[in-house]
Amino acid sequence: MSKNIIEVEGLSKLYKLGSTGSGTISHDLNRWWNNVRKKEDPYMIAAEKNDRNSGDNSGYVWSLKDINFDIKEGEIFGIIGSNGAGKSTLLKILSKITKPTNGTIRIDGLVASLLEVGTGFHPELTGRENVFLNGAILGMRRQEIKSRFDDIVDFSGIGRYIDTPVKKYSSGMYVRLAFAVAAHLEPDILIIDEVLAVGDAAFQAKCLGKMKEVSRNEGRTVLFVSHSMAAVKQLCSKALLLEQGQQKAVGTMNEIIAIYQHEETDTEAGKRGKISHTLPGYFTDWKLEGQTLQNQHRCYTGDTCIFSFGFRALESFKNCEVSFAIKYDHLLIMHSSSLVNNGVNFSIEPGYYQFNFKVDFPVRDAKLDVEASFMSMSKKVDQWISSTKLTVLNNFGSHLYAGVINPDTQFYMNEQPIEVLN
Repeated sequence: MSKNIIEVEGLSKLYKLGSTGSGTISHDLNRWWNNVRKKEDPYMIAAEKNDRNSGDNSGYVWSLKDINFDIKEGEIFGIIGSNGAGKSTLLKILSKITKPTNGTIRIDGLVASLLEVGTGFHPELTGRENVFLNGAILGMRRQEIKSRFDDIVDFSGIGRYIDTPVKKYSSGMYVRLAFAVAAHLEPDILIIDEVLAVGDAAFQAKCLGKMKEVSRNEGRTVLFVSHSMAAVKQLCSKALLLEQGQQKAVGTMNEIIAIYQHEETDTEAGKRGKISHTLPGYFTDWKLEGQTLQNQHRCYTGDTCIFSFGFRALESFKNCEVSFAIKYDHLLIMHSSSLVNNGVNFSIEPGYYQFNFKVDFPVRDAKLDVEASFMSMSKKVDQWISSTKLTVLNNFGSHLYAGVINPDTQFYMNEQPIEVLN
């Protein structure tokens, strides 16, 4: 059995809000006096969890609180959670960029991190010089770096600019070279944050393939953070789910995604927040009508869904068209319009309306973005992207139903072999 290459116990990180440092002199003296008396830090006791919607009562917040997990050698481990959950803070602690407030971390091996664009690069140095600089930081000899240099440049696809100072690179070029360096200079542990989203789709796919390769073929460990559930599910075998700086669950990828997708939604979900007063008409909310689930923004794979969009018209509109789109990680999954069924426009007077679309939805295991548009006389009146996602739950407990799309497929084969082998 593989050994643990990373062990995290009771990891916590406390931050002071509103200023740099640990606080005022009085705070530091108070902490020192409690430490002399062997009492707990009063500001740690008063610190609040990492909730962006709550008020600041104590001036201190737990960016991370009591995190515990192990990662085995050669494992691809995912870290997921909403924005502000503490994912990047955890990676910075594991990369030794910042220190934890409490807890212990044991790491057995060299760590290479790609946390943000330009990490570890000197802007005045060329791409070539930065490759050798990064290799030296990882403890490699010049000859070792030189032997891998051509592979790094070839993977990055920026050979033409390798002798140009990296301060002249675009963010995409930065990421291409940075990932190529991190993946080819053979660290024991590779830590990748959301930064890959800067690259184009082809390069992202190339990076995912490389991470699989270094894990399976070379036995290296990968920590991967992404909001793309498709990428995390494709790569990772285990994952950690963070919520408001606290550990919600650790387990297999399927278990974590199921918990993540079943999490409770705010009672105001589906409603629109800020609305421009200059709009003559606007969408107000969306929900799924007639659902057996208590949550009006979830459905099961294969359900017939009725998407209902609330719309308030402040004036009369003629020759109207309503459309809505479903997107997955910025990829358009489906689009439908009021013209699909009857092929004619309609007119409305001032008032509140509900526009409904009935859809047989062949999607599973996904959180999807919902977007609605209203047009009048071929001009766009309002376009709304809801902050509340549509959650599709897979109610099939089998590997036969893996993936995002649930198409209607049929299998058949020839009764006799096309060619008989002797």
